[in-house]
Amino acid sequence: MQTHDIALIAVIITANWYIFKYVLYSSRKRLPPGPRALPIIGNAHQMPVKAPWTVFSEWNSTYGEIIYLNIIGQPVVVVNSSKIAKDLLDKRSSIYSDRPVSIMCGQLVGFGPAYAMQNYGEKFRKQRRMVSQGFSVAKVPQYHGLQEKEGAILINNLLKSPGSLFSEVQLRVGVVILRIIYGYSAKLATDKLLTNAMEMMEIFNKTAQPGNFLVDVIPSLKYLPRWMPGSGFLDLADAWRANVSNTARTAYNWCKDNMESGEAEVPNLLGNIMQEAGHEPSLEERENFTWAAVGTLGGGLDTSSSATLSFMMAMIMYPEVQKKAQAELDAVIGTERLPRISDRAHLPYTRSVVAELLRWASIGPLGLPHTLREDDVYEGYHLSKGTIVIANIWHMLHDPEIYDSPMEFIPERFNGDDAEMAKVSDLVFGFGRRLCPGKNFAEGTLFANISTALATCRMLPGKNEKGEVVLPNNAYTTGITSFPEPYTINLLPRSAQAAALLAEASVTAE
Repeated sequence: MQTHDIALIAVIITANWYIFKYVLYSSRKRLPPGPRALPIIGNAHQMPVKAPWTVFSEWNSTYGEIIYLNIIGQPVVVVNSSKIAKDLLDKRSSIYSDRPVSIMCGQLVGFGPAYAMQNYGEKFRKQRRMVSQGFSVAKVPQYHGLQEKEGAILINNLLKSPGSLFSEVQLRVGVVILRIIYGYSAKLATDKLLTNAMEMMEIFNKTAQPGNFLVDVIPSLKYLPRWMPGSGFLDLADAWRANVSNTARTAYNWCKDNMESGEAEVPNLLGNIMQEAGHEPSLEERENFTWAAVGTLGGGLDTSSSATLSFMMAMIMYPEVQKKAQAELDAVIGTERLPRISDRAHLPYTRSVVAELLRWASIGPLGLPHTLREDDVYEGYHLSKGTIVIANIWHMLHDPEIYDSPMEFIPERFNGDDAEMAKVSDLVFGFGRRLCPGKNFAEGTLFANISTALATCRMLPGKNEKGEVVLPNNAYTTGITSFPEPYTINLLPRSAQAAALLAEASVTAE
């Protein structure tokens, strides 16, 4: 029998098995409401390719806050309610903390060993514990100085070249994260490890997004022969896997070797993990160290970049917010120094701007999906083992029943109330046992970038070739991390003194 015959038979058997399971289960159990499914493909034809979170949000008025889908036999539940999400993913986290099997991202491309992709188990717990301890409330202040300096470099560079907004933001965020995770200081934008790390995160964003690759729905497609039409994703996966494997191991080896030689910058997360181990790591420990670092890199690079870009877009669109925040910074800090992360407690409106940014932009609109470990019942609905659970964080943060004028950027809605702000961050940074362990660090980076920009710059809309002002269209890309669509900006220093402070901080940091 030929290879392609075996592959075809495997596809048919897999499809029929999923259909059998779906028919058997759905005929016996009460499922949550959802759009009507077709034979064989279920709701696959209704799964939106672009901005699925907005479609799921629209379905809320028809089907309710918990929606059932069947994707070629795979049960999927979309949760539009923060209460239901917390009931399931927080309160029942012992059975809702696994990840779906990711054929493309996890197996073929090679991100499977990273804790973000792991099922809840010993390997996941070990990696996550390393990161959460390294970025604990007690330890994260040791990185504040570097976060503040990199924020100053970012804004200083943008003042010189506002046209490089997107590339500069991603570059500076990449530099600070490599430095803090590995102790590696990239001096040039063309630095090989830096560019490889940024490419690696682009690969993750593409391959981890549910629905981007059919092989995640029909796993047997991974056995397609390379000559068969439709198998091009396998060659793509091979190329991406080479980048992921090489970057992960190169970064780990550089940190290990240069911690021993004293050339790595300290403190750094991976170096601290290895030093606290206190011995030459075993093969298993090396794998955990390597992928704990990669998982943290992935959790910080794209999200911090998107949040910073979203902030600047918001300031262009809402100049009155920009002026009010600047007035607070001037009154509390003055104009003779740059803001520090330690100033946060004294800046309630600026904190409100950060919280509103996380709500308004919703940069991880669906987060990463969870998988149910065993059968469960919620509000009379039966949820089967293996069900993929998607939390529609975007809807939770744009629900008009909770937030008035949810599409508008209104920091005043929080009125400096940290408890209300915490409700946003509790959703943005994940649920239950899969809560982002780098939350404290990410919030510091974002505050440093935002407060430095507000204290020193006027953020204005850019102009087109005709000299006409062009406002951002407030549109976002589709991915695990959602980025603003390209827009133009014009940055001007608020004063000569502000420009001088940025220049001084940038020189000091280099």
